[in-house]
Amino acid sequence: MNPTTLQIVWFVLIAVLFTGYFVLEGFDFGVGMLMSFLGKGRGPEAAEDGDKRRRLIINTIGPVWDGNEVWLLTAGGALFAAFGGWYATMFSGFYLPLLLILLALIVRVCAIEWRGKINDPKWRKWCDVGIAVGSWVPALLWGVAFANIVRGVQIEFRDPNHVYLGGFWNLLNPYALVGGLTTLVVFLTHGAIFIALKTKGQMREDAVTLAARLSLAMLVIAGTFLVWTQLAYGKTWTWALVAIGAAAALLVVFATNKQREGLAFLGTAVAIMATVALLFGSLYPYVMPSTLGDDQGLTIMNSSSSEYTLMVMTWAAAIMTPIVIGYQAWSYWVFRQRISIDDVPDQAAGLPLSESVSSDQ
Repeated sequence: MNPTTLQIVWFVLIAVLFTGYFVLEGFDFGVGMLMSFLGKGRGPEAAEDGDKRRRLIINTIGPVWDGNEVWLLTAGGALFAAFGGWYATMFSGFYLPLLLILLALIVRVCAIEWRGKINDPKWRKWCDVGIAVGSWVPALLWGVAFANIVRGVQIEFRDPNHVYLGGFWNLLNPYALVGGLTTLVVFLTHGAIFIALKTKGQMREDAVTLAARLSLAMLVIAGTFLVWTQLAYGKTWTWALVAIGAAAALLVVFATNKQREGLAFLGTAVAIMATVALLFGSLYPYVMPSTLGDDQGLTIMNSSSSEYTLMVMTWAAAIMTPIVIGYQAWSYWVFRQRISIDDVPDQAAGLPLSESVSSDQ
């Protein structure tokens, strides 16, 4: 392969890695954001019922959530190794929002892992807050970050580096905020559908009803973002991605109203794929456009590693990627059964999530 081909290959592979991350971690975020809404107790023993409902909700992602985060680690590592200039400029320019995402993810990890360690309602309440914060913040900020990358930021080339000249508030522009709302509502819908897909009984009914309502908001907000992106930054061929994304959103509305959560989950997954493909397709050949001029921006050519580095990475990816995907697919197959509130034991304190409901599937 020549250097340009390798650069294109790794640009596409990074897009694929982020797509996988948003499809898989997207429903994790949605589940975390919806715990407080779908986890409200009912009846004379509302407190106990609410705790069981929340434990049921968190156990829908119990066996898979940490594996889903591997996609982000891999995407970040690939970005660092293949396009060092892109990685350095983005992480220095977007330092505060990316730091907030990292801190939120850390809080979320601790809250999920430690929630069942102490049999204390106050402890579990604070863990639920941590799960919510660790889900809402990244769900919003990922959209803001990627929208700004596509829109372009104030980057100036100062040999041999590219320097970000803007501040945090420059990132909170109308287009980026719509991008943040898009990822937020899409992940909420994705998560509600996943809960319906993984549960049975009353929880499934509540989740699919909520998903039907969220699907309308998703159609409007995500549709606006797709059209805005295409008109402002897209190319002729990316209209096809807009059409696919819109069709997928309409499918979600139809499927959730018919309570066909499997078809609806396919719809949200395809909508996420089309959106990420549109963003990366609109970028190419840039990786970070500059609002100060085309000659100031970062492209796949002026930010990539050497040909030798990209070749070694390509061989490593060709060998390891099928193994990783195969293992993760197997884990989803093992934990494919639906669960209900009757499967949640009365006392789960002191047990890791993997030893509670998840291990009984």
